Amino acid sequence: MTLFFVVLFAALLFEYINGFHDTANAIATVVSTKVLTPRVAVIWAAFWNLIGALAGTAVAKTISSGLVEPSSVTMTTVLCALVAAIIWNLFTWWLGLPSSSSHALIGGLCGAAMATAGGDWGILIWSDFDAKGAGIGLWPKVVLPMFTSPLVGFIGGAVLMLFLIATLRKFTPRLVGLIFGKAQLVSAGFMGFSHGSNDAQKTMGIITLALFTGTTSGAFAELPAWAGFLRIEHFGDIPLWVVVTCALTMAAGTAAGGWRIIRTMGHKMVKMQPVHGFAAETTAALILHGTATLGIPVSTTHVISTSIMGVGATKRLSAVKWGVVERIIWAWVLTIPITALLGYALELLAIRAEIGIANAS
Repeated sequence: MTLFFVVLFAALLFEYINGFHDTANAIATVVSTKVLTPRVAVIWAAFWNLIGALAGTAVAKTISSGLVEPSSVTMTTVLCALVAAIIWNLFTWWLGLPSSSSHALIGGLCGAAMATAGGDWGILIWSDFDAKGAGIGLWPKVVLPMFTSPLVGFIGGAVLMLFLIATLRKFTPRLVGLIFGKAQLVSAGFMGFSHGSNDAQKTMGIITLALFTGTTSGAFAELPAWAGFLRIEHFGDIPLWVVVTCALTMAAGTAAGGWRIIRTMGHKMVKMQPVHGFAAETTAALILHGTATLGIPVSTTHVISTSIMGVGATKRLSAVKWGVVERIIWAWVLTIPITALLGYALELLAIRAEIGIANAS
């Protein structure tokens, strides 16, 4: 029982870090275009993150029941997955790199679950179908979207920006700035909402996985009546208290800000005016909202980053600072493998520690 509360604390810590780590995803463009001050932008993003996090649970169900076999998950597995993701998030935040919190959590979970199962790759759900015939597993929900969502973000951002350029060619730059200075408030809010609806649900899923594990393993068998809400009998159900707690935690983390990453996303990649920020945010928000509805845990970071690149490339390819982009791409490529190795190593250490304690007693 004590271990569960350690897991819950780690999950909420991850959610909080996810909030300030990914704040830049929602507000970097609106800050860099000077439509909002950083302080106001953070509050605006936190509010819409909260609303978005309360909007659904499709992504949470994917994380809790569609990536690894439940039999390979213990409470320690979940804890090691979270610690691996937290370590990577803090490291990339320190470097100012907008890496994916989503992929960090998924990599940590896969690695830790494999260690629990003695290195058995078979516990990873690669591709399957649920009871309703919908595709589940790492290929349709993680790997394929990992490549297609950035591509759609880049192309979508470029296409929308080209459309706006063609539509607004007779407008004066001052009028365009005035119009999209207001419009960007809407697109930034939509981006915050979509970020909350996708990213906050991942921690909901991992807490639900811990609750189900505790229930089926018998760890919650002696719970007093008042703590009965911790038991989950049906795999994949997301309790309301988990939804609300994660939503509030992510909003609090967002309010804390993440200025290192904001500087990378908003200033170092490409110079933008409000119309460019509007195009990038709108493109990314539409992709995130669509994937959240389908229960696909895509990376907010990947989508907004490539949308910004696509918008910037419509000026000229040299407008995008490709050296910064290269550093970001390396962070993308390395996130899942490194967190999987971290999760695996941490779980092995935990198993050995448990064996040592058992032998000593």
